[in-house]
Amino acid sequence: MDTTTLPIRPTTAADLTALVGEELGPTEWYEITQKRVNAFADATGDQQWIHVDVEKAAASTLGGTIAHGLFSLSLGPYLSSRLLTLEDFAHGLNYGYNKVRFPAPVPVGSRVRMRVTVVSAEELPGGIQVTTAQVVECEGSDKPVMIAESVGRVIPHPDHTVYPDRPEL
Repeated sequence: MDTTTLPIRPTTAADLTALVGEELGPTEWYEITQKRVNAFADATGDQQWIHVDVEKAAASTLGGTIAHGLFSLSLGPYLSSRLLTLEDFAHGLNYGYNKVRFPAPVPVGSRVRMRVTVVSAEELPGGIQVTTAQVVECEGSDKPVMIAESVGRVIPHPDHTVYPDRPEL
């Protein structure tokens, strides 16, 4: 499958399997603003001062506010869809995460981007389980700011058979 044009648009299990081991990206840069961090804090109720109190955070060893780790994780669907879109399937579901780490902070005012590697694409009855390694890097940082192994399930359109030799599945 041609991975030079992003986002990649697989339509079958075979297309997804062909992507295993491929690193896609990086995405365009995404700016981490205080407004976005505050909106995330409001949505989750996590109002810890290191995220929302600009003056107190500036006076701390942090030097300023930082994004929530879970804010970085929540960017996964948005950023990864810029690299790999599964919209040509009937639908997809977030199945969960096997591993998540936040090796470095994300200062407010910085920019982040993502790289995605397809780890596996397993055919299951009625669908395909896709595991991707997602790495978010912050401009100017020598460490990634988020590393996650995301697991999703995609369901083919009813007219596409997952198992050509077993149409009952």
